[in-house]
Amino acid sequence: MSVKVICVSNDATPPTKMSDRFRHEIAYFGTRNGDDIPVELAPNEYWIDLKETEEIYDEGVIKLVSPLDSSSTAELELSEELELFLEWVIQNKVDHVRLESI
Repeated sequence: MSVKVICVSNDATPPTKMSDRFRHEIAYFGTRNGDDIPVELAPNEYWIDLKETEEIYDEGVIKLVSPLDSSSTAELELSEELELFLEWVIQNKVDHVRLESI
């Protein structure tokens, strides 16, 4: 199964297709709650910090912080699929997305 990623904030932005694995990977870029989110998120919607996304794309890695020890971090190299997603986000200035099953 695949996932369609739809830009909620701009209907003119064409959706992009991702593998089903992306349902878990969206957490690297998007959030479901927080103080900096200016909209109410519906189920399967995520808010993406565009500045942070650009930094991840430029560095080519995702920095993960251990939930047990904030001083322990690891770097996860971006897959080709995630790079394509980030290019779509940056090119279209996407900040609010919804995931739908295809």
